[in-house]
Amino acid sequence: MRDQKAAFAAAASTVVGQPAEDVASLIEYPPQRDLGDLALPCFRFAKTLRMSPQDIAARIAQALEGRPEFASAAVVGGYVNVKVAREHAATMAVRQIRADFEAFISRQRLRGHRAAIDYSSPNIAKPFGVGHLRSTMIGQSIVRLLQMDGCETVGINHLGDWGTQFGKNIAAYLKWGDEETVRRDPVRELLKLYVRFHEEAKVDPTLDEEGRAWFKKLEDGDPQAVALWQWFIDESRKVFDQTYEMLGVKFDYYLGESFYNDKMQPVVDELRERGLLTVSEGAEVVDLSAWNMPPCIIVKSDGATIYATRDLAAALYRHDVLGADRLIYVVGAEQSLHFAQVFKVLELMDRPWAKDCRHVAFGMMKYNGERLSTRRGKVVYLEDVLQQAISEARKIIEAKNPSLPDKEAVAKAVGVGAVVFNDLKNYRMHDVDFRFEDVLNFDGETGPYVQYTHARACSVLRKAADQGCALPEEVHFTEVGDLEWAVIHQLNQANEVLERAVDELDPSLIARFTLDLCHTFNRFYHDVPVLGADTEAVRMQRLALVDACRIAIARTLYLLGLEAPERM
Repeated sequence: MRDQKAAFAAAASTVVGQPAEDVASLIEYPPQRDLGDLALPCFRFAKTLRMSPQDIAARIAQALEGRPEFASAAVVGGYVNVKVAREHAATMAVRQIRADFEAFISRQRLRGHRAAIDYSSPNIAKPFGVGHLRSTMIGQSIVRLLQMDGCETVGINHLGDWGTQFGKNIAAYLKWGDEETVRRDPVRELLKLYVRFHEEAKVDPTLDEEGRAWFKKLEDGDPQAVALWQWFIDESRKVFDQTYEMLGVKFDYYLGESFYNDKMQPVVDELRERGLLTVSEGAEVVDLSAWNMPPCIIVKSDGATIYATRDLAAALYRHDVLGADRLIYVVGAEQSLHFAQVFKVLELMDRPWAKDCRHVAFGMMKYNGERLSTRRGKVVYLEDVLQQAISEARKIIEAKNPSLPDKEAVAKAVGVGAVVFNDLKNYRMHDVDFRFEDVLNFDGETGPYVQYTHARACSVLRKAADQGCALPEEVHFTEVGDLEWAVIHQLNQANEVLERAVDELDPSLIARFTLDLCHTFNRFYHDVPVLGADTEAVRMQRLALVDACRIAIARTLYLLGLEAPERM
C-alpha cells in the first residue's frame, strides 16, 4: 500500500515536523479490518511536540480531510486509524499493475549496484542431490529479486572442482573403474567408486596416502591426472546442465575452485605485507581473537592453501574484475563461521566493500528425517525427484484434463514447480525434511495450487473474450465490495513484501505473499460473479481485477523460479 502510505505520511509529516519517509516507516496495519486499513501511532511524537498523542492524532486526522486517497480518519486512543478510499485505491492499483507490474512493485532501490551471487556450487564427480536444491533455487530467486529491485546481477556457479577428493577419485577410477561403464552414467558410477574408496580405506589406510599422492600429481600438472580430472569435470557438467535445464536455472559464469589456483599467492603476499599473518602450530593464520573468532587459516603447516585463501581470492576477483560492489554467498548455515572469518579478513585488508558481503545461510535438507551423506552413498538424486514429480503431474492431467494442449510442457512446469515451491515456501533458515508425499501433494499450500489459480484467472479472461467482452485499457472502479477489497488490499502490499524479501534475501516472503493472494483471489472467484455481474461497468471492473491478479501471480511465480501455465 505504498501510495496510500506515502499520502498518509506526507500529511502527517506537516503536523509532526518529521520527514515523510520516517513517518511512513511507523505506519501499521490494524489488527482488525474494521478498525481501518492503516494506522499511525502518535506516542513517540508527544515529547517533542509537547502534546498528548490523542491531540496529535486529531490534528493528523484533520490534515487528511479532503484527500482523495482516504474515505475517513478516526482517532482511537493515540492512533490515527485511516480507511482508504476503496474505489480510488482499486482504480490506481489495477491500472498500475496492468500497465507495468515492475513499476508497481519496485522503487528500483538498487539501481546502479552490481551484485555477484554465488549459488548452487555442486561438487564435480559427485551427484546433484536433492540437498543442492536449496542453494540452487534460493540463489536463483535472489538473483531475480535483486533484478526486480533494480540491481545488476552476476550469477556464479562456484563448482567444487579441486581438492584431495580428486586424488581419491582418480585412484579409485584407476583401480576399479571401467571407461565404458563410467561414460554410460558418469556421476553415478564415479560416486560408486568414491564410496568404495572410502569403504576400502577403512581396512587399508594406505589408500588415503595413494589418494593424496594422485592429488599432488594433479597439482604438479601430471598429464594423466589432469586428463582424468578434466574428463570428470566435462562429464559432470553435462549431467548438471540437464538438471539446470529442468529447473530453468542459468548462470553468468561457471568459475570453479580451480579457477583461483593462480590468484591465491597475491592474497597471501598482501596479508604478509600488511602484517596480518602470524604463525600458529606451523600454519600461517590471521588472528581474529579480538572479534571472538578462531584464527583464519591462510596457509596450512604443509604449505598448502585452504578454503579461506581461495574465497578471499574469489572475493577480490568478483569485486575487482567482475565489478560487483555486493557479494552474496548462498551457502548452508554450517559455513557461517567460515564466511564471518573471510569477511573480517577482507575488512582488515582495507576493502570497504567488505561491509556489503552477505552470507545467505539456509537450513539443512534432510530426507525422511535423515541427514544425507555423499561419502556414505546416502544420496537422493534431484533429477530422479524432478522426473517423479513430472510423472505424477502427468497422471493427474491425464485423469482430469486429457485433452489439455501441450500436456508434456504443463506436466513439467507443474512437477518441477511442486518440488521448487515446496522448498521456497519455507523460511530459509529452517531445516527442510524432504518427503515425497509432501512434495507430490498438489493440494493445499503448494506450487500447483498457485499455478492452478493463475490458470483459473486466465480461463475467466478467455471466457470473457469468447463472449465478445474485450477488456478496456482503463477501468475506473465505482464500487468495491468486501471480497474485491480484500484482493486489492493484498495486491497493494506487493511492494513492501518485495523490499522485505530483498533486504532479508529470503524468497519465502514472496512465496507466502503469493499463497495469500491466491487464497484471497479464490474466495473472490467463488463468491463474486464476474462474467455474470449485474452491470457491464461492474463486469469490466471485476475482469480488470482478475487480469491484475493474473499478472501479479505470474510475476511472483517468476521471482520464485516457477512457470505460470495458462491452462491446467
